Amino acid sequence: MKRLLLTAAAVLLASAVRAETLPGENPGTEELFQQHCAACHGTDRLGGTGPALLPENLKRLRPKAAARVIAEGRAATQMPGFADKLSEAETASLAEYVYTPLPEVPRWRMAEIRDSHIVHNPLHTLSDTPVFSADMLNLFVVVEVGDHHATILDGDSFKPIHRFPTRFALHGGPKYSRDGRFVYFASRDGWITKYDIYNLKPVAEIRVGINTRNIAVSADDRYIMAANYLPHTLVVLDARNLEPVRVIDAVGSDGTSSRVSAVYTARPRNSFVAALKDIPEVWEISYLDEPPNDYAGWTHDYRKESGDLEPADRFPKRRITVHDYLDDFFFDQDYEFVIGTSRKGTGQVVNLDTSRVVSELEIPGMPHLSSGITWNYRGRTVMATPNLKEAEVSVIDMESWESVARIPTLGSGFFMRSHENTPYAWVDVFFGEHRDAMHVIDKQSLKIVKTLRPAPGKTAAHVEFTRDGRYALVSIWDMDGAIVVYDAKTLEEVKRIPMVKPSGKYNVWNKTRLSEGTSH
Repeated sequence: MKRLLLTAAAVLLASAVRAETLPGENPGTEELFQQHCAACHGTDRLGGTGPALLPENLKRLRPKAAARVIAEGRAATQMPGFADKLSEAETASLAEYVYTPLPEVPRWRMAEIRDSHIVHNPLHTLSDTPVFSADMLNLFVVVEVGDHHATILDGDSFKPIHRFPTRFALHGGPKYSRDGRFVYFASRDGWITKYDIYNLKPVAEIRVGINTRNIAVSADDRYIMAANYLPHTLVVLDARNLEPVRVIDAVGSDGTSSRVSAVYTARPRNSFVAALKDIPEVWEISYLDEPPNDYAGWTHDYRKESGDLEPADRFPKRRITVHDYLDDFFFDQDYEFVIGTSRKGTGQVVNLDTSRVVSELEIPGMPHLSSGITWNYRGRTVMATPNLKEAEVSVIDMESWESVARIPTLGSGFFMRSHENTPYAWVDVFFGEHRDAMHVIDKQSLKIVKTLRPAPGKTAAHVEFTRDGRYALVSIWDMDGAIVVYDAKTLEEVKRIPMVKPSGKYNVWNKTRLSEGTSH
């Protein structure tokens, strides 16, 4: 209700501001922004009821497309068109303006985070019994980026159970509580949402930053950690209702401030692991009440704005120096090693136990390790990853860290998936003229056995399997898109479910049980 009231107020304010613009006036671009955009997107472009309008937040929207949105509005959102109020020149000027970097890193500290907190449905008001019948561990959450919704999909009948609105531009993939009841979303402009699948209701929301990469959930379900590009922070939340607990500045040992590339949970280690984009360090952060002795403490300043009101040993970090900045990384199944990608087209293997780099990998291009998978190949565990720049899949031996194979594909890919109960690994060809292709690779011969084209001319991406591995679900990334269900054994289409540009789908069992065929 609070969000609805804020939204209504913003729309009324925007209408009032537009009404005050007199015919014949030709204000400057910044004035145009304040008159027509600030009510929803913030006077400082940091967002409000509408998303933040900063170059870091608009990477998926090209400037020409941004100009069209300003002129024509955006379907299924509250963004109106301004073609009747702005000239083409003014529209182009505004589009250019929102791609202009801010003069300094914006402030978003504990006070701002606390002020954004919204509780929609307190936990004590929600039933512990699901309001619908299904295998609760074989559900999928499907993110539909076309109109900013999510769908709860039954993994047995493949029938949608419920569809609900999400924040603008979800990013980093949703995460589940251990029992699969709660799902957590992060938006690119920093909103974290906790949603109760049992009751089909949102629990709480909070804004942790201006540009957020992803979130991780602790193995004990007590904490959420969010990784931010802007500002340069990691934010710890109480997972119960998303109240903020701690803001951790991403500052290297030499004092350099850094964006945070990603954060993941190392469940067996009871820690979060974060990669930093601008300093050659990996951080392991313990969330235990009594952290191990080998974690370094940090200065306790007792400042309210930093959230540093807890005992000084809470969430200590171990700094691990690496050979190059990491953009992405992958864990082995035992969470002893982190395999990271660098900007130089190489990979690094970091031993978390010894806190050092133990090997380097020759992986050309830009492997998408956060979409990597593992399986048993001739008695040894191998890792396979698609590549954002090279038309190939890399297969790496996880004992010797040597290349096993480089499988040629029709183009560079983004997502790769498999399941313990299938002989195949699936990889998309996300970029280029063959973006409608989906390769199916035999995990023992390391050969492509079939190339599917579920919707010729439209991007096919992001496979996910049902709990038992019998079916593979493929997304058609299009406004007139669909989830296409395949028999994972015969590779024949079983069903097609209309969706609005479904970017990804996430099976509760595979994600909470850490299937070797999906990302963690």
